[in-house]
Amino acid sequence: MTIEATMKTTLLVATFLGISFCMTPHPEKAKPMEPEITLKNLPTREGNRPETTNTNPHTQLNQQPEDLSHVQDLMQWAFALGHIERRPSAISVPGAVAMCMESDHTCDRCNAFMVGTEFAHFHPHPDYSMHLGLPKRAAEIIIDKGWGEWHPLIQRGILPPNIIMMYAPRTSEELQANKFILKLSYDFAQGELE
Repeated sequence: MTIEATMKTTLLVATFLGISFCMTPHPEKAKPMEPEITLKNLPTREGNRPETTNTNPHTQLNQQPEDLSHVQDLMQWAFALGHIERRPSAISVPGAVAMCMESDHTCDRCNAFMVGTEFAHFHPHPDYSMHLGLPKRAAEIIIDKGWGEWHPLIQRGILPPNIIMMYAPRTSEELQANKFILKLSYDFAQGELE
């Protein structure tokens, strides 16, 4: 018996017995999947850019998230990536937490790092922004879309010309964009992007 014939027989028996079947999925289970974020479809960050300092320490001064679970989620997700060591930042303010690439997975031909194998760090309360290294073209797109800005120490020649501040995520949508940007930095630090 074919599958189609089996289904017809089952429906006939069910109808005879007074059993009804719902052949369409529940609306809450049929939600369309969000499109994967890429550099081409990266949305523009809503609103004005936050105020920041133009000196060191480079700090985000306003527009911090009201819901800190977005920052906590980003940090938890980041340190679940492979080949990462969590350390106090060797270049940022006290309390900053660095993402350091394990030395045997570190790109040796890119400008992904601020110091040693530290390619990104999370700023502590009340800031919650990040600094991270990116391929220069990706950094330009991300800055143009409003997700960050160049680190001011680039102009003084202290940092490579591709280190940005990524603003703190205020919403779940911004969290997804921040994860995408941080994953680019992670891939860059491993030598998977140029």
